[in-house]
Amino acid sequence: MADIKAEYLSCPIRQVLSRFGDKWSLLVLFLLNKSETGVLRFNEMSRMMTDCSQKMLSQTLKNLEQYNLVHREVYPQVPPKVEYSLTETGKSLMPSITSLIDWAYQHFDDVVTKDMISD
Repeated sequence: MADIKAEYLSCPIRQVLSRFGDKWSLLVLFLLNKSETGVLRFNEMSRMMTDCSQKMLSQTLKNLEQYNLVHREVYPQVPPKVEYSLTETGKSLMPSITSLIDWAYQHFDDVVTKDMISD
């Protein structure tokens, strides 16, 4: 059992993908990357992600900030202004995510349509 745990803890695939591999994290990273200014506010993202609750979006942003993929900038004004952007680490991840998105477009019918038909 201890060997399995050590193997799990040292596995880069498990450890790294568990930080941003969920659908909301990937979507937040994608939206920040495609933003013309590279910056989005919470409500802007919330409007773009209508199927994501505000609680889940908030939690996702906190996680991405904790994992050094998203930067949160708070401006000292009333009401508070908070903006989110990709960190350098987050930016370095985007070519891989973009490749995954391109793959998804190319193989959407192969993967999703077959799943829908078999249900």
